[in-house]
Amino acid sequence: MVTPSDAAAPGRGPSVSKLLLGLLGAGIQRSLSPALHEEEGQHHGLRVHYQLIDLDAAGVGVDVLPGLLDAARVMGFAGLNVTYPCKQAVIPLLDALSDEARAIGAVNTIVRDGDRWVGHNTDGSGWSWGFRRALPDADLSRVVLIGAGGAGSACADAVLRLGARALVVHDQVAARAAELAARLNGAFGGGRVHASTAPAAELDGASGIIHATPTGMAKFPGLPLPEASLRAGTWVSEVVYVPLETGLLKAARRAGCRTLDGGHMAVGQAVHAYGLFTGLQADAARMDAHFRRLVR
Repeated sequence: MVTPSDAAAPGRGPSVSKLLLGLLGAGIQRSLSPALHEEEGQHHGLRVHYQLIDLDAAGVGVDVLPGLLDAARVMGFAGLNVTYPCKQAVIPLLDALSDEARAIGAVNTIVRDGDRWVGHNTDGSGWSWGFRRALPDADLSRVVLIGAGGAGSACADAVLRLGARALVVHDQVAARAAELAARLNGAFGGGRVHASTAPAAELDGASGIIHATPTGMAKFPGLPLPEASLRAGTWVSEVVYVPLETGLLKAARRAGCRTLDGGHMAVGQAVHAYGLFTGLQADAARMDAHFRRLVR
């Protein structure tokens, strides 16, 4: 017989019959994460309830994170996904970090381990999964990254692991881009990464572009770069997935660029997060097909 404590103990495989999960972030009402995790749970005999914890809807900011984590512990949450703007702000509140989260400097998945919160990052592996799937032969000679926050840090780590020879990092907060470039050069060596304050100039000669800011979301409409700076032959990767067809992707296709929509990263990170929450292997193809159905 499953006891209530089983619901707060991920990693036990088939013995877990109930699971309380959530997403912590701002402006997340259109997130597809609840549907993805709840349906995948059904295929494994799990009753998953996935709760949205929306800072915008509550009219609060990241300063409430300590209280939210305490409340989630009391209510028996087995784990939480974390999105903008909490991926870095939550780190000091956690009891431990995985090697991936520490290297990336951001957390997108928190797993309950007894009374401890352990931070993980599945964004990088999720982005890599989607990138290899959609653009397996992409040129990685010179990549420009726009956005050095939590998602951008994960993508930067991932693209370097895939073999990018040069990575240019831009962020509206110049110090954040410089810090990320320094940390990546320290981890990977070779001086392959440098920060830039003029991304449009860096796009000339870029083999690929990774966009990792909220620009393009419903609440942040617009383009993160001048459309005229896009060149045919350049690949463009988007992390925004609501909407799936962002202004950037439309402009990139008009310019003759190959594109990677944000749904690939969304599904990839969800597949790996599901494994951390449950100890079970999610069916990536099934989750991707479900995601595409939901979007349509």
